Amino acid sequence: MALALLLCLASAPALAQKPERYCPSFLAVKGAPEPTHRGEISFSPFTLHWNHSTEHKHVVLVALDEQLPGDRLCGVSLFSNSFGQPSAYVYAGQQFNGLLGVPKLFVKVTAGILYGYLAPYEDKVPLNHNGFSPAIIPAVGYQFTSNDSLQVKVLGSAGLMFSYGRRF
Repeated sequence: MALALLLCLASAPALAQKPERYCPSFLAVKGAPEPTHRGEISFSPFTLHWNHSTEHKHVVLVALDEQLPGDRLCGVSLFSNSFGQPSAYVYAGQQFNGLLGVPKLFVKVTAGILYGYLAPYEDKVPLNHNGFSPAIIPAVGYQFTSNDSLQVKVLGSAGLMFSYGRRF
């Protein structure tokens, strides 16, 4: 299902007067201007863990967000977790631009459902039930061009994830 959403968002038509949306309409802020871009694809090649473990594997993530009026978004990310298990995160969120008066600095907060931490690693994320757990992921980013950004995501007590984002 997550892969189908990624494919749908990637092949979405360009913004028009009334764009077709893949995110639920209740997430958009009514009356807010349309976003300047349809979405963002992100890639993370590196995660820094707070505590080193010989069990940790290399983490790679690809995410796809759809932008909504009011600086809101929804999306899906597919990744290999810290223990080499295929994982996914389906989420909705809000981006806050102009952090500390710096126009290109932003904070993004997402909340959703995480899947993929299975035995024997089910205790590595809180409230895990059969591989599903709730998650909230804050990020700080810098928009260095109109389409490109760098972001640092805070993964709770696990560590930091560094990613590159490209708007389309």
